[in-house]
Amino acid sequence: MKMTDEKNVNAISGYTVLLIVLLFLAVSVWQLVVSQVVWTITLLVLAFLSMPGFMIVNPNESKVLVLFGAYKGTVKKNGFWWVNPFMVKKNISLRARNLDSEPIKVNDKLGNPVMIGVVMVWKVEDTYKASFDVDDYKVFVDIQNEAAIRKLAGQYPYDNLEDENAQLTLRSSSEEVNQMLEKEITDRLFIAGIKVVEARINYLAYAQEIAGSMLKRQQASAIISARKKIVEGAVSMVEMALKELSEKEIIELDDERKANMVSNLMVVLTADKDVAPVLNTGTLY
Repeated sequence: MKMTDEKNVNAISGYTVLLIVLLFLAVSVWQLVVSQVVWTITLLVLAFLSMPGFMIVNPNESKVLVLFGAYKGTVKKNGFWWVNPFMVKKNISLRARNLDSEPIKVNDKLGNPVMIGVVMVWKVEDTYKASFDVDDYKVFVDIQNEAAIRKLAGQYPYDNLEDENAQLTLRSSSEEVNQMLEKEITDRLFIAGIKVVEARINYLAYAQEIAGSMLKRQQASAIISARKKIVEGAVSMVEMALKELSEKEIIELDDERKANMVSNLMVVLTADKDVAPVLNTGTLY
């Protein structure tokens, strides 16, 4: 076992030692009655020196034990225990914790400022690393979480409006991006003995200074895409109309009349407003 590994300690039952301490106190009182002052003082000193060794370990908590600067182990079994009274006992919670980070401003792959917030579930897995390999494991989690967000944002664009070849984006590839985020945070927190249960982006938006412009750009892109579909459908319908007229010999149209018909049909089919028809009450043309 390496010196940096966590090791469990089987502490002595606190009830047994408490009974012994109470026995020391009872005997010391009796010795005082029979005028045995030396024994009384000795037993009282032993009893009071034993007191700091008592500790209570609650469920999903642990006690890291250090004796004169040397790590002696960790008590994880809950209950009432007694250890060497000269040991320093540091409480480390093993419960799962939530981190709901405030959205921070970062730059995506294309340099656009975006706001990203992350929710993460984590817990201490190695009490030795959490206690001695980092200064403050809670602060370490916060800082490394922010660093992971900044690194992730720099690898992907917010969307593919500017980079149409982008296969992964922060907005559309949520599952893939969340997996990358979780792996990045897990790798960063390994040194502190922290296990990442889950990590995912819970807030994503353009920064305020460009949000309005980007919204207009998205709307324009949506309009262009819709118009493209409308034109494709209109061309198909005009082609079908000309084909039906020709095959069923309903009317013979020269090139000029076909051009006029195509123009009129395209106006009717692609207009974003209702078209007012013009009735011909004269000749055929």
